[in-house]
Amino acid sequence: MKVCRFSFNGKASYGVIENGVVYEIDDDPFSGNPVDVKKKGEGVRLADVRLLAPSMPSKIVAIGLNYKAHAAEFNKPLPEEPMMFMKPSTAVIGPEDAIIYPSHMSHRVDYEGELGVVIGKRAKDVNVEEAASYIFGYTCFNDVTARDLQGKDVQYTRAKGFDTFACAGPWIETDLNPLDVRIETYLNGEKRQDTSTRDMIFDVFKLVSFVSRVMTLLPGDLIATGTPSGVGKMKPGDIVEVRIEGIGTLRNRVADRLSA
Repeated sequence: MKVCRFSFNGKASYGVIENGVVYEIDDDPFSGNPVDVKKKGEGVRLADVRLLAPSMPSKIVAIGLNYKAHAAEFNKPLPEEPMMFMKPSTAVIGPEDAIIYPSHMSHRVDYEGELGVVIGKRAKDVNVEEAASYIFGYTCFNDVTARDLQGKDVQYTRAKGFDTFACAGPWIETDLNPLDVRIETYLNGEKRQDTSTRDMIFDVFKLVSFVSRVMTLLPGDLIATGTPSGVGKMKPGDIVEVRIEGIGTLRNRVADRLSA
Protein backbone atom coordinates (compact mmCIF):
# COMPACT_ATOMS: atom_id res chain seq x y z
CA MET A 1 0.00 0.00 0.00
CA LYS A 2 1.17 3.50 -0.86
CA VAL A 3 0.48 6.05 1.90
CA CYS A 4 1.09 9.72 1.22
CA ARG A 5 0.61 13.25 2.46
CA PHE A 6 -0.88 15.55 -0.12
CA SER A 7 -2.28 19.01 -0.63
CA PHE A 8 -5.48 19.62 -2.59
CA ASN A 9 -7.47 22.86 -2.69
CA GLY A 10 -5.25 24.28 0.05
CA LYS A 11 -5.84 21.40 2.48
CA ALA A 12 -3.11 19.01 3.61
CA SER A 13 -4.21 15.44 4.30
CA TYR A 14 -2.96 11.89 4.54
CA GLY A 15 -4.09 9.54 1.82
CA VAL A 16 -3.61 6.25 0.05
CA ILE A 17 -2.82 5.90 -3.65
CA GLU A 18 -4.55 3.29 -5.78
CA ASN A 19 -4.40 3.11 -9.58
CA GLY A 20 -3.39 6.75 -9.96
CA VAL A 21 -6.07 8.03 -7.58
CA VAL A 22 -5.47 9.54 -4.13
CA TYR A 23 -8.06 8.78 -1.45
CA GLU A 24 -8.11 10.83 1.73
CA ILE A 25 -8.11 8.75 4.91
CA ASP A 26 -9.97 9.43 8.14
CA ASP A 27 -7.15 9.23 10.66
CA ASP A 28 -3.45 9.77 11.05
CA PRO A 29 -2.10 6.53 9.51
CA PHE A 30 0.45 6.22 12.32
CA SER A 31 -2.28 5.82 14.91
CA GLY A 32 -2.77 2.14 14.11
CA ASN A 33 -1.92 -0.73 11.79
CA PRO A 34 -1.57 0.46 8.16
CA VAL A 35 -3.84 -2.35 6.96
CA ASP A 36 -6.65 -0.74 8.97
CA VAL A 37 -6.43 2.58 7.12
CA LYS A 38 -9.91 3.64 5.99
CA LYS A 39 -10.50 5.60 2.79
CA LYS A 40 -13.18 8.26 2.43
CA GLY A 41 -14.64 10.10 -0.54
CA GLU A 42 -14.32 9.42 -4.24
CA GLY A 43 -10.65 10.30 -4.54
CA VAL A 44 -8.69 12.74 -6.66
CA ARG A 45 -6.34 12.06 -9.56
CA LEU A 46 -2.75 11.85 -8.42
CA ALA A 47 -1.82 14.29 -11.18
CA ASP A 48 -4.10 16.92 -9.62
CA VAL A 49 -2.60 16.94 -6.12
CA ARG A 50 0.67 18.18 -4.71
CA LEU A 51 2.53 15.46 -2.86
CA LEU A 52 4.14 16.53 0.42
CA ALA A 53 6.84 14.87 2.51
CA PRO A 54 5.15 11.59 3.47
CA SER A 55 5.50 12.02 7.23
CA MET A 56 6.21 14.80 9.71
CA PRO A 57 9.05 13.31 11.75
CA SER A 58 10.06 14.60 15.15
CA LYS A 59 13.60 13.70 14.07
CA ILE A 60 15.61 12.11 11.29
CA VAL A 61 18.26 9.65 12.43
CA ALA A 62 20.80 9.07 9.67
CA ILE A 63 23.45 6.39 9.34
CA GLY A 64 26.90 7.01 7.91
CA LEU A 65 29.21 4.61 6.08
CA ASN A 66 26.69 1.77 5.86
CA TYR A 67 27.87 0.47 2.47
CA LYS A 68 31.31 -1.04 2.01
CA ALA A 69 31.96 0.71 -1.29
CA HIS A 70 30.98 4.10 0.14
CA ALA A 71 33.40 3.66 3.05
CA ALA A 72 36.14 2.81 0.55
CA GLU A 73 35.16 5.84 -1.55
CA PHE A 74 36.12 8.08 1.39
CA ASN A 75 39.03 5.91 2.58
CA LYS A 76 37.26 5.15 5.84
CA PRO A 77 37.49 1.89 7.81
CA LEU A 78 34.31 -0.17 8.06
CA PRO A 79 32.40 0.75 11.22
CA GLU A 80 32.07 -1.83 13.99
CA GLU A 81 28.62 -0.48 14.87
CA PRO A 82 26.23 1.92 13.12
CA MET A 83 27.53 5.48 12.92
CA MET A 84 24.63 7.78 13.79
CA PHE A 85 24.00 11.45 13.24
CA MET A 86 20.82 13.52 13.14
CA LYS A 87 19.07 15.93 10.82
CA PRO A 88 16.46 18.38 12.15
CA SER A 89 12.80 18.09 11.24
CA THR A 90 13.03 21.59 9.74
CA ALA A 91 15.24 20.15 6.97
CA VAL A 92 12.42 17.99 5.58
CA ILE A 93 10.99 18.69 2.13
CA GLY A 94 8.86 16.61 -0.21
CA PRO A 95 8.93 15.61 -3.88
CA GLU A 96 9.42 18.42 -6.40
CA ASP A 97 10.37 20.86 -3.64
CA ALA A 98 13.56 22.85 -4.13
CA ILE A 99 16.83 22.04 -2.40
CA ILE A 100 18.22 25.45 -1.48
CA TYR A 101 21.95 25.74 -2.09
CA PRO A 102 23.47 27.53 0.96
CA SER A 103 26.03 29.46 -1.05
CA HIS A 104 26.55 31.88 1.83
CA MET A 105 28.33 29.05 3.70
CA SER A 106 29.10 26.17 1.35
CA HIS A 107 30.64 25.65 -2.08
CA ARG A 108 30.21 21.88 -2.32
CA VAL A 109 26.77 20.35 -1.85
CA ASP A 110 26.29 16.63 -2.59
CA TYR A 111 23.38 14.27 -3.17
CA GLU A 112 23.17 11.00 -1.21
CA GLY A 113 20.39 8.65 -2.29
CA GLU A 114 19.15 6.36 0.48
CA LEU A 115 16.36 4.07 1.63
CA GLY A 116 14.29 5.78 4.31
CA VAL A 117 12.57 3.81 7.07
CA VAL A 118 9.38 5.31 8.52
CA ILE A 119 8.60 4.30 12.09
CA GLY A 120 5.03 3.21 12.78
CA LYS A 121 4.82 3.11 16.57
CA ARG A 122 6.80 4.16 19.63
CA ALA A 123 10.00 2.14 19.68
CA LYS A 124 12.35 1.78 22.64
CA ASP A 125 14.89 -1.02 23.25
CA VAL A 126 13.56 -3.08 20.35
CA ASN A 127 15.05 -6.50 19.60
CA VAL A 128 16.25 -7.16 16.07
CA GLU A 129 13.74 -9.99 15.72
CA GLU A 130 10.86 -7.61 16.55
CA ALA A 131 12.05 -4.61 14.55
CA ALA A 132 9.85 -5.22 11.51
CA SER A 133 6.70 -4.75 13.60
CA TYR A 134 7.80 -1.18 14.45
CA ILE A 135 8.26 -0.16 10.82
CA PHE A 136 5.33 1.52 9.07
CA GLY A 137 6.98 1.48 5.65
CA TYR A 138 9.72 2.78 3.40
CA THR A 139 10.39 5.84 1.30
CA CYS A 140 13.09 7.40 -0.88
CA PHE A 141 15.45 9.77 0.88
CA ASN A 142 18.15 12.22 -0.21
CA ASP A 143 20.60 13.05 2.58
CA VAL A 144 21.81 16.33 1.09
CA THR A 145 25.23 17.23 2.46
CA ALA A 146 27.47 20.30 2.42
CA ARG A 147 30.60 18.22 1.87
CA ASP A 148 33.10 21.01 2.45
CA LEU A 149 31.54 21.78 5.83
CA GLN A 150 31.42 18.10 6.73
CA GLY A 151 35.18 17.97 6.30
CA LYS A 152 35.68 21.21 8.20
CA ASP A 153 33.48 20.56 11.24
CA VAL A 154 34.02 17.90 13.88
CA GLN A 155 30.27 17.17 13.97
CA TYR A 156 27.92 16.73 10.99
CA THR A 157 25.17 19.02 12.28
CA ARG A 158 25.86 22.02 10.07
CA ALA A 159 26.74 20.04 6.95
CA LYS A 160 23.59 17.94 7.18
CA GLY A 161 21.14 20.29 8.87
CA PHE A 162 20.38 23.14 6.46
CA ASP A 163 16.74 23.72 5.60
CA THR A 164 15.72 21.51 2.60
CA PHE A 165 18.58 19.02 3.20
CA ALA A 166 16.26 16.08 4.04
CA CYS A 167 14.28 15.18 0.93
CA ALA A 168 11.69 12.42 1.42
CA GLY A 169 9.00 10.86 -0.75
CA PRO A 170 7.18 10.51 -2.97
CA TRP A 171 5.14 8.32 -0.58
CA ILE A 172 5.51 5.48 1.92
CA GLU A 173 5.38 1.92 0.59
CA THR A 174 4.18 -0.41 3.33
CA ASP A 175 4.79 -3.65 1.42
CA LEU A 176 8.51 -3.98 0.72
CA ASN A 177 11.33 -6.37 1.53
CA PRO A 178 14.09 -3.93 2.52
CA LEU A 179 16.87 -6.52 2.47
CA ASP A 180 17.31 -6.58 -1.31
CA VAL A 181 16.01 -3.57 -3.22
CA ARG A 182 17.81 -1.54 -5.85
CA ILE A 183 18.70 2.09 -5.13
CA GLU A 184 19.63 4.45 -7.97
CA THR A 185 20.40 8.16 -8.00
CA TYR A 186 20.31 10.25 -11.16
CA LEU A 187 21.69 13.75 -11.67
CA ASN A 188 20.20 15.54 -14.68
CA GLY A 189 19.18 12.15 -16.08
CA GLU A 190 22.63 10.56 -15.69
CA LYS A 191 22.92 7.60 -13.35
CA ARG A 192 25.36 8.29 -10.52
CA GLN A 193 24.50 5.66 -7.87
CA ASP A 194 23.33 2.08 -8.37
CA THR A 195 23.40 -0.66 -5.75
CA SER A 196 21.24 -2.98 -3.66
CA THR A 197 20.41 -2.83 0.02
CA ARG A 198 21.87 -6.33 0.33
CA ASP A 199 25.25 -4.55 0.33
CA MET A 200 24.47 -2.73 3.58
CA ILE A 201 26.83 -3.40 6.47
CA PHE A 202 23.94 -3.15 8.96
CA ASP A 203 20.51 -4.06 7.60
CA VAL A 204 17.30 -2.17 8.27
CA PHE A 205 16.20 -4.31 11.22
CA LYS A 206 19.56 -4.04 12.95
CA LEU A 207 19.44 -0.27 12.50
CA VAL A 208 15.96 0.09 14.01
CA SER A 209 17.04 -2.00 16.99
CA PHE A 210 20.31 -0.11 17.46
CA VAL A 211 18.79 3.36 17.22
CA SER A 212 15.94 2.42 19.58
CA ARG A 213 18.49 1.45 22.23
CA VAL A 214 19.87 4.98 22.07
CA MET A 215 16.71 7.05 21.78
CA THR A 216 12.98 6.55 21.63
CA LEU A 217 11.63 6.54 18.10
CA LEU A 218 8.18 8.04 17.56
CA PRO A 219 5.56 7.38 14.89
CA GLY A 220 6.54 9.14 11.67
CA ASP A 221 10.23 9.39 12.55
CA LEU A 222 12.67 8.63 9.75
CA ILE A 223 15.83 6.55 9.71
CA ALA A 224 18.02 7.26 6.68
CA THR A 225 19.91 4.01 6.22
CA GLY A 226 23.08 5.24 4.53
CA THR A 227 24.15 5.95 0.98
CA PRO A 228 26.06 3.75 -1.47
CA SER A 229 29.12 4.83 -3.42
CA GLY A 230 28.85 7.39 -6.19
CA VAL A 231 27.95 10.50 -4.22
CA GLY A 232 28.72 13.73 -5.99
CA LYS A 233 28.18 17.45 -6.14
CA MET A 234 25.14 19.38 -7.28
CA LYS A 235 24.67 22.97 -8.36
CA PRO A 236 21.71 25.31 -8.75
CA GLY A 237 19.66 24.28 -11.75
CA ASP A 238 20.37 20.56 -11.36
CA ILE A 239 17.67 17.91 -11.02
CA VAL A 240 18.35 14.98 -8.70
CA GLU A 241 16.25 11.81 -8.59
CA VAL A 242 16.39 8.96 -6.09
CA ARG A 243 14.74 5.85 -7.52
CA ILE A 244 14.10 2.82 -5.33
CA GLU A 245 12.73 -0.44 -6.62
CA GLY A 246 9.27 -1.13 -5.27
CA ILE A 247 8.74 2.45 -4.08
CA GLY A 248 9.13 5.02 -6.84
CA THR A 249 11.06 8.19 -7.65
CA LEU A 250 11.84 11.18 -5.45
CA ARG A 251 12.63 14.18 -7.64
CA ASN A 252 13.98 17.56 -6.49
CA ARG A 253 15.62 20.50 -8.17
CA VAL A 254 18.49 22.50 -6.76
CA ALA A 255 17.94 26.25 -6.48
CA ASP A 256 20.02 29.23 -5.47
CA ARG A 257 18.92 30.98 -2.29
CA LEU A 258 17.97 34.10 -4.24
CA SER A 259 16.01 32.39 -6.99
CA ALA A 260 14.06 29.81 -4.95
